[in-house]
Amino acid sequence: MVTPSSLGLKVQEESRPDQSITRLGTARTAFVGRTLRGPVNKPVLLKNFAEFQHTFGGLWQPSTLGYAVEQFFDNGGREALVVRVVNGARSSTLTLHAGGGKITLRAVSPGTREFLRASVDYDGIPPDDALRFNLTVQRVRILGGSHVEDQEIFPQLSVAPGSDRYIETVLARSELIRFVGELPTERPERTLDATGRRAAAYVNCNTDGDDGAPLSDYDLIGSEIDQTGLFALRSVDYFNFLCIPPLSQEEDVGPSALLVAARYCKERGALLIVDPPSAWHTADDALRAMRDWEFSTEDALMYFPRILAHDKLRGHFESFAPCGAVAGMLARTDESFPVWGPAKLEDAVLRPGYRPTCLVAEDRRAQLAMRGVNTLQAVRSVGRIGAKPRTLARGAAGAQDWQSLAARRLALFIVNSIEHGTRWVCSAEPQLDVAEAVSTQTRAFFEQLYEAGAFPGRRIEEAFFVICDRRGNSPGTAGGNEFQFLVGFAATRPAEFHSFRISHSPSGSKVQAANLNRGNLAEFCPEELKWVENLASQLERP
Repeated sequence: MVTPSSLGLKVQEESRPDQSITRLGTARTAFVGRTLRGPVNKPVLLKNFAEFQHTFGGLWQPSTLGYAVEQFFDNGGREALVVRVVNGARSSTLTLHAGGGKITLRAVSPGTREFLRASVDYDGIPPDDALRFNLTVQRVRILGGSHVEDQEIFPQLSVAPGSDRYIETVLARSELIRFVGELPTERPERTLDATGRRAAAYVNCNTDGDDGAPLSDYDLIGSEIDQTGLFALRSVDYFNFLCIPPLSQEEDVGPSALLVAARYCKERGALLIVDPPSAWHTADDALRAMRDWEFSTEDALMYFPRILAHDKLRGHFESFAPCGAVAGMLARTDESFPVWGPAKLEDAVLRPGYRPTCLVAEDRRAQLAMRGVNTLQAVRSVGRIGAKPRTLARGAAGAQDWQSLAARRLALFIVNSIEHGTRWVCSAEPQLDVAEAVSTQTRAFFEQLYEAGAFPGRRIEEAFFVICDRRGNSPGTAGGNEFQFLVGFAATRPAEFHSFRISHSPSGSKVQAANLNRGNLAEFCPEELKWVENLASQLERP
């Protein structure tokens, strides 16, 4: 994961056993789709829409992703991860003359809007050195323009393959350009302007770039092995929501992409925001379609209807899929209310300038909620009884608690924070009692949440448990073995817990839901079985 100014460097503070577990963010949103320009299959962390414009080129009519990102920040979003996906796009080239031959460079990012230019000089190069040169590469806003958006300077490059400044080796680390083609035998000529002077002269890129074809579901899915498409998010530490905007204004994301995305969100402890299909013009349309809607999962949510927003490129209001606005709205709510404390006013209200494409009557709103579909509102109604936001877990799709969006988000927040905060076990010092340290660290995290009101109506001894057995995990580093422990916290119904098994190994970390029963608990940590059984029996008493 990179930021627009990091040049590919990622700085991350490592957790330690003597640190408290950090509470992760709850509304970092990932977007996957087509953009005007920018790095491909490489997540970029953005803090505002200006950074999106700088890195990915801003709004673009053939793509809905730019509009979704704009609506995310307009409605209160704070952190967006953007993954650019292409279908057959081609990078433009740049040609430098070198005596009787040429040196060909190719833009790292494909597309017709990646406008690069280069300048060559010999400043500081000894007169008897005919192999070295200095290269400056710039990205400009428009072809032939002078507004520079990015620049890289490469001093003392060489065309000698054995040199430590060989052009191909050095440019392999560039964020803008690569060396391609045949090995040069001569260094490139100085760049001169039209009058033959050397000052501020540049060679513009060729017009051979291509934006590629519109995306398909398979482009969005990508490859898990190659980490392309949505699997490019593998390099990201965490995200909370995933938005895959429609393929176009008229074409929805297909069921195959939604299915894979939901499964990936389950693996990553995130939620997929599903857009209502474009054919759902009214609440009655949505209710009829939901009879045959087979996409039910606790790892996704939907808000209806679509939204009307001003399209700055077309100059009038257009209908848009709401995923970006919904993610921004949820992020805005999290700024005022913690994820374990639902907002006092439950209505999903859009920011001024945005409104739903249709009005939804109260009875239709209730019917949609029963099917796991939430309703967007333009204004908050004082007299309305707020409907609790839900996931798309209908009927037997997951635990009953997971039909509640608030409960599902709280659970993901807890287990993701604990999993991230205990990753240090794989590099722990041999003399450290890892099991004791993890247990102490995790209990302290739960106690802080309890004090903050995350488990209302429960005594602290009934709110959570942590089971980290020394017999299942040897003291000291996990080494080549898997270190695992069990955590649980109170469910809605008495005497029930949501339990998760968290495991760490050199190959990675994993969170799995665990059923709290005699068989698997006895196998995992037999000395704790009696304690949990006693706790459950106490909770069952009137």
